Formats: sequence, structure tokens, C-alpha cells
Amino acid sequence: MTTTILHNARLIDGTGADAIADAVVVIDDGKITYAGAAAGAPQIDESAKPVKVDVGGNTVTPGFFDCHVHLSLPGTKGSPISAAMVPPSYRYFELIDRLKTTVGAGVTTVRDLMGIDVGVRDAVAHGLVAGPRLLVADKMFSQTGGHADFHIPSGLDGTGLVGGLLVDSVDEARKEVRQLLRNGVDVVKVASSGGVTSPSDDPDWLGARTEIVAALVEEAHNYGGRKVAAHAIGLLGIQAAVQGGAHSIEHGYALTDELRAEMVERGQYLVPTLIETLKPDTATPQAVAKSTKWHALAHESIAASIEAGIKVAVGTDAGLVPDHGATLGELGCLVKFGGMTPMQAIVAGTKTSAELCDMADKLGTLEAGKLADVVVVKGDPLTDIDSLADHDNILLVLKEGKTASNRGGYAL
Repeated sequence: MTTTILHNARLIDGTGADAIADAVVVIDDGKITYAGAAAGAPQIDESAKPVKVDVGGNTVTPGFFDCHVHLSLPGTKGSPISAAMVPPSYRYFELIDRLKTTVGAGVTTVRDLMGIDVGVRDAVAHGLVAGPRLLVADKMFSQTGGHADFHIPSGLDGTGLVGGLLVDSVDEARKEVRQLLRNGVDVVKVASSGGVTSPSDDPDWLGARTEIVAALVEEAHNYGGRKVAAHAIGLLGIQAAVQGGAHSIEHGYALTDELRAEMVERGQYLVPTLIETLKPDTATPQAVAKSTKWHALAHESIAASIEAGIKVAVGTDAGLVPDHGATLGELGCLVKFGGMTPMQAIVAGTKTSAELCDMADKLGTLEAGKLADVVVVKGDPLTDIDSLADHDNILLVLKEGKTASNRGGYAL
């Protein structure tokens, strides 16, 4: 058995409990066996030659989640159009740096909500390429002319290229989702409103109707208890997603108090993707105009959603407007626009996000028996939550006890 001990640490365990100033985290064979005050730490068998790591008074947190990414898209480092100019194999190699950057930013688990398939997930899980563990949707459902429809006036069709899947009836939706579930996707993505980036619609427009969302929810539940994430920006789309039973509402900018109360009653999650609202969406001229309006609404809306008691998880839409690895900047946005405390924002990015992903039994908090996804961050993020967005402050990332990134140069 391999034992690693992180000591001389400030502990934020992800549960929302107060930070512990002099803490120890003990890891045995990839799992946490103790996380708490140094005074209460168990006696360690020194004959087993444990690896002791002095983290220099810096802060230890759980590995973070990003519940809304698109690893197949380049963020500001390229254009989505570039995908049409290279063979599919080239695009897989582009993923290598994006995966490495993401886990190096302290994010050990992500939900990719359109673009990569189960093969990428399994390649990471089997150690063929380094990165965070992946939950994948592969495709995004919408109706013809909806958010996943990338037919353009020239006659070219980029729908399949970006990962769109068009269905125009409940029966079509059921058949297509059954095929995806057969392939082993972890989550189902549907667009119940129009979008900012998409060329032929608007966030105010109704996308997949309530009955299609409900059909996807039913099929996903019956095929292994999977969940449905719904892109929903405008009011009509949010209403369809909420009343259709989607597990998470992605964006949710036009939420009303009535729909907020309904989300709380249903136990639904909100993934507000605030970091993508800090810059215009420049994918098309139409997107620039749309983003100006909707990003402002996002900033006005989130505080009321948090105050209403909606469960808020962390996601960024990385690959679209934000770059990969920008995830922890979302925590500062939850504090600035949403009124969360820094501790609440950290819980959103760890414990609450793990609950959304049905992984709270093994991830999201630093507690005995859980997988040792552990991040050492410089200083105290409770006094400067924005410091987490600087990759230089992410000193060490362990994924199941193994080193994924070590900027701090710790001896492991």
C-alpha cells in the first residue's frame, strides 16, 4: 500500500465547513483515509515509508468540476470553422493540450456537453492520454432550425461537425437517444431554446418542446438512470426544460421567480456559465449582437436564482467563448454577480457539482473513503477567490492520488 501525507496545510474540504488552519490529508492507494486537523491525524506506520509532502501552509481543496465544456472547440485559440479544414484524426490530437490544460487548472472532472465521444472518455480513463475524468454527451439535440442546426445560407451544413443532432418529433428523439445511450454516453444534452452562437435562431425562441425534453428524460432514466442537461437561455426554453424534467438547466438567464420556485421544488440544478458572459461571442456578427443582450441579462439574473435556493453547479462553456482551463474564474463570477461567499462558490465547484454528476459518493469533498482528487492552491482562496483563476496558483493536482500537475515542485 502506498501512503501519501499532505501536511502543514490549510484545509477546505468542500463540505462548506470552516477551513482548518493546521490540517493533514492522508491518501492510501488513491483514496482518502483522513482529512482534518493535524492534532487528530491517525498514527502512520513509518516502516511503510509514507511519502510526506509539506505543502508550505498553502490550501488543500477537493478537485474541481466543470459541468459544461466543449473540448472539441478551440475557445479563443482558433475558430470553430477550422474543424472543417482538417481530417477528423487531427482534431483528436488537438484535444491533448486542452485536456492537459484543464486538469492542470485544478479541474479533475468535466462534463463535455457536445463534441467528443465515448472513445475520448475511455482513452483518458485507460491512461492513453492525460486529462480530467470525462462524462460525455457526444451530441446535442435540437429541432430543425434550432440551436444544433448549423446549416448556413451557402448550403454548407456544419451540424454534424459541431455535434448537432436534429429531431423534429418525439419518436425521432426516442430513437436517436436510444442509439446514443447504447453507445454509452453518460449524459444527454438537448437545446430547448435558441442560442447565441447558432446561426438561425435566437435565445428567445422555443427549441425542443416540453414533450421532446420529457421523452429524452424518460429514455435516459430507463437506460441506466442517466440525466438530461438542457441548454436553455430564453424564457420559453427554460420553461420547456424545467417542466420537461431536465436534471440541469444550462445558462438559465431568463429565469422568472415562478420557474425558480419550480426548479427548487423539482430539485433541478442551474449551471449558469457566467464566465462566458464576460466577453462577446465573436463566432458570427449575429452572435456578437445577441451576446450583448443576453450576457447582461445573465449578470442581472444569477443573484435571484441563488437567493431562491436553486442548486448551482459550476460550468463554463469552455471551448466556445472561454478558453479551456479557465474554469475556476467561474467561482469569482459567482461571488461577484451572484452574491455567493467564496466558500459557497468553492462548494458549488466541488460538492454541488459532484452531486449534479451523480458522483458525490466518491468525489466532491475530502472525506475518508473518497477518491483522492486533491488540489493544492497558493495562499487562501477565501480571502482572494479570483486567485484560483491564475494557473500559477494551482500548485499541485492529484487525480486518484496520482500526480496530474505539479507546478509547486513538490517531492512525490
